[in-house]
Amino acid sequence: MNDALRTVIVGFVAGALGVLVFHQLGFWLSNELGYTRAVLYNMRGVPPWGVPTIVSSAFWGGLWGAVAAFLVPRLPGALGGVLGWILFAAIVVSLVNWFVVLPIKGLPMGGGFRLPGVVVVPIVYGFWGFGMWVFARLLRSTLNWR
Repeated sequence: MNDALRTVIVGFVAGALGVLVFHQLGFWLSNELGYTRAVLYNMRGVPPWGVPTIVSSAFWGGLWGAVAAFLVPRLPGALGGVLGWILFAAIVVSLVNWFVVLPIKGLPMGGGFRLPGVVVVPIVYGFWGFGMWVFARLLRSTLNWR
C-alpha cells in the first residue's frame, strides 16, 4: 500500500473517530457548563437521504481528517504536530463551516456570530483536532505505518 493511501485511511478514520469521541465530548462539556444545548449523537435524518446527523458528521469529520493528515505534517516546526491538528480544526474548519457550509444551508454566516457559539464552536473543533491527532498517532503506531 502506498503512503498516500495510508495517509487517507489514517486521516479519515482519525477524523471520523475524533467526531464520535472528542467532538461529542466537547459538546457534552459545553452542555454541562450551560453554554450550549447541543443534541449529542443526534439520530435525526439529514436531507437529502435521511442519514443520521452523527453519521453525516463522522463522514465529514473523516474527510477533514484526510485533508489534515496531508496538510498538517508538512507545516513548519510545532505546527507540524498536535498544535497544527488543533489549529487546523479550530480555525480552518470553523471558518469553512461559518462562511461556506452555513450559507449553503440558508443560514446566516457564522450562525449570526452570536455568543457563546462563536467561541464554543472553535474550542470544540480544537478538541476534535486533538482527538484526530491522538487517533492518527494510535493508528499509525498500531499498524506500524510511519
